[in-house]
Amino acid sequence: MLLFHPKTPLDKAFEATLIYKGIDGLLEMIGGVIFLFIRPTFVLRLAHGVVGYHPHNFIGKHILQAAQHFGKGAAIFAALYLFSHGIVKVVLVVEILREKLWAYLAFMVVTGLFAVYQVYDIIFRKPTVSFILLTILDLVIIYLTNKEYRKHKVQLAQAHAERRKQRSI
Repeated sequence: MLLFHPKTPLDKAFEATLIYKGIDGLLEMIGGVIFLFIRPTFVLRLAHGVVGYHPHNFIGKHILQAAQHFGKGAAIFAALYLFSHGIVKVVLVVEILREKLWAYLAFMVVTGLFAVYQVYDIIFRKPTVSFILLTILDLVIIYLTNKEYRKHKVQLAQAHAERRKQRSI
């Protein structure tokens, strides 16, 4: 198993993003499970509690509208979406820690697909600064994962060559 021994700043950056994605995946899984037990009435009461005495300001109005449209179907969709998204991240992070080359490729593809969606969302909807930063972070993660993948691929090839050499002796 890969025990973090960074040699370069890029190694440190990759490790930090890997930890971030793993924690993010765990939180998404927990959030998905929580959504299974949330009742729409609870969401509406929570929204009223958050908005308080300012239900007519811009943010308060939108929070209340979203809470009023939150039904059991939305909760189940959110639960399935968050849990599946989180479990994919966690599995891929664990497999990268186990130094499985396929996991690097899968991690790049999954992150890339989300980045494509995010870019689409930025272009065709009202982008937020946080969403743009998330997209940039995902693109950086793809770059760092690709660098690590190439490094491990070379190391694996060298190890195979060394084993073949020892067997022929």
